[in-house]
Amino acid sequence: MDQWHKSACILCACNCGIEVLTEDRLFKRIRGDKDHVASEGYTCNKALRLEHYQNGSHRLASPMRRTGDGEYEPISWDTAIAEIADRLRAVRDTHGGDKIFFYGGGGQGNHLGGAYSSALLRGLGSRYRSNALAQEKTGEFWVDAQLYKGHTAGDFEHAEVAVFVGKNPWQSHGIPRARVVLKEIARDPVRSLIVIDPVRTETADLADLHLRVKPGTDAWCLAAMAAVLVQEDLVDHDFLAERTTGFDDVVDTLAHTRISDFADRCGVGEELIVRAARRIGTAGSVSVLEDLGVQMAPHSTLNSYVNKLLWLLTGNFAKQGAMSVHSWLVPLADHDPKRDRRTPVTGARIIANLVPCNVIAEEILTDHPDRFRAMIIESANPSHSLADSQRFNAAMAALDLTVVIDVAMTETARRADYVLPAASQFEKWEATFFNLEFPRNTFHLRAPVVDPLPGTLPEAEIYARLVRALGLVTAEDLAPLHEADDRQTYAMAMFQVLSGKLAPLAPFVAYETLGPKLPDGAASAAVLWLAAHKCAMTFPDAVKRAGHADGEALFEAILSSRSGVPITLDDYAGAWRYVGTDDGRIHLAIPSLLDELRALDTPQVWTSEEFPFVLSAGERRAFTANTIIRNPEWRRRDKRGALRVSPQDAEALGLRDEGMARVTTTRGSVEAAVEISDRMQPGHVALPNGLGLDYEQKQTGASPNDLTDAGWRDPIAGTPWHKHVPASIQAVS
Repeated sequence: MDQWHKSACILCACNCGIEVLTEDRLFKRIRGDKDHVASEGYTCNKALRLEHYQNGSHRLASPMRRTGDGEYEPISWDTAIAEIADRLRAVRDTHGGDKIFFYGGGGQGNHLGGAYSSALLRGLGSRYRSNALAQEKTGEFWVDAQLYKGHTAGDFEHAEVAVFVGKNPWQSHGIPRARVVLKEIARDPVRSLIVIDPVRTETADLADLHLRVKPGTDAWCLAAMAAVLVQEDLVDHDFLAERTTGFDDVVDTLAHTRISDFADRCGVGEELIVRAARRIGTAGSVSVLEDLGVQMAPHSTLNSYVNKLLWLLTGNFAKQGAMSVHSWLVPLADHDPKRDRRTPVTGARIIANLVPCNVIAEEILTDHPDRFRAMIIESANPSHSLADSQRFNAAMAALDLTVVIDVAMTETARRADYVLPAASQFEKWEATFFNLEFPRNTFHLRAPVVDPLPGTLPEAEIYARLVRALGLVTAEDLAPLHEADDRQTYAMAMFQVLSGKLAPLAPFVAYETLGPKLPDGAASAAVLWLAAHKCAMTFPDAVKRAGHADGEALFEAILSSRSGVPITLDDYAGAWRYVGTDDGRIHLAIPSLLDELRALDTPQVWTSEEFPFVLSAGERRAFTANTIIRNPEWRRRDKRGALRVSPQDAEALGLRDEGMARVTTTRGSVEAAVEISDRMQPGHVALPNGLGLDYEQKQTGASPNDLTDAGWRDPIAGTPWHKHVPASIQAVS
């Protein structure tokens, strides 16, 4: 029978609530869930096409093992688990468990499995991991840790001034109900929308002020705006004196910044920069959001710092419409600024426990005794998504063992020793840990929409089977928990067990002992019992204000609600409770970044006569979604993934709409269809993200990371410069 099921979109971090009408295993219709605790029925066009993710020829239904000739043969689950466990044990015993590297841990909204991977890895002694956050956010995480040791969210629904830096929320969202909120700001004469972006995006179309910087010069624009705030004394002196340290060091730098020179450098008129800064400096509230446009470009960590100075210098913290540090169910990033942890071979800085993606191949393709020897890759496609795909593929081939866990035979899976088929996000209990809101933070546990595809398993069960096969936990270890006959007795037994040797394997312990007792097959949700109790112990007052007496009540609310629940509720001043610095103050001065800010006085250019264009390798568009949806038929527009070029460049190069162009960089060359667009400025071109995938033995569009160079990366965080790739363009007849 046809039936509506509540779930969530999985195509961006907002994970808007949806309802799915199913017919057999097909998604017949999709609509927004009006009961959803965060999105309230909102969804964009992309969610309506999720049938193309759920069903299709891309799905795997059996474990696969690579044969001697490079082909793959199906094997049983028992065989796969036994062989993989034996080979992981061999790597551990021969080289050490820290030589087993982990990448992934969940695509968008696919995070419960990643929680269980930690138990396997700790049991093996593995210490190093990475994922897509290390492609994008670790520079911002590092800055956050220096400033206030937390993560901030903007209250855009109430902000008098909303600022988006290298961010197009019309397409990439990043805030709840993005398009509704953008239109509300644009229509309100009292409020203002400021966009800093080299592209005239759909968000920029709505903006009151669009600072259209030259590609890669955001740092000069942001620094000029911050300098205006200081030099025109638009800063909040009371806030700075009472709540911050290091203001004098910041002023010493910005007071000497040459605003007119920096305006010339970034290509934005000085008058426009001054207008934007004054609007921020005189507003009652300001919220700011940065994204990949500046986080994958030159000076990315510096960009994060100076953009935060815009709202910090003006006191836009812990009040309605401004920025606030928020609670977590599970921390997305927990970085200790006092700890300088490095990778074993290259010595790259590890931020938020994540190895920079751009050094992974260097950590493998060496004869260094501490090189990685094995890799487990879950719900990720680094062969396609990391810089310099060819070099990463060579690194995979050099490993003793590679295991991929995914729903499809991805570009990465085609190079693995074993491929284990996971149930899709709509066939298992799932959740997202992007709980990034304030003053009300929410969480959504999703029940299955359809039964699992035969032959697949949830990631939690895959990791549990590997832990069992490795003998990391005994039946005797778990006996006290199995014997508990009520939740209170279970809690006492669990806290006793986790005070000993099993603490590193806590998710597996919960899965094995609590999981079978949960209703409707929700065993994978067992790890949330641990998370809920920790959340209630960490934020007891905020959890109670959200309506939960304790951790047990919070867990039950999460488990029983199909449209999500509030997990914490604060007043705006409560944001100070989440500032994690020792003195409870915001530390404005970051010496290394102030040095980098002063170094902007020296002009910097990354293009050349050979490669005169700046390529944005991976632009978010109306029908792109990373590599989660492989079937190209889901895209109703831009089906070939066109190279966008300005009219001026098209004329100079002899390009025409729907014609072809060759894009060449230091790492490779691809051909792409052409779209002439006045949204692009001369010298700047863009390829979409999520293209270049093989589907039914056909490839649609160009793979952007055939063009990127792993050596082009931020000096602090190691994040790649995907949005600033020097390139040449030629017409193809």
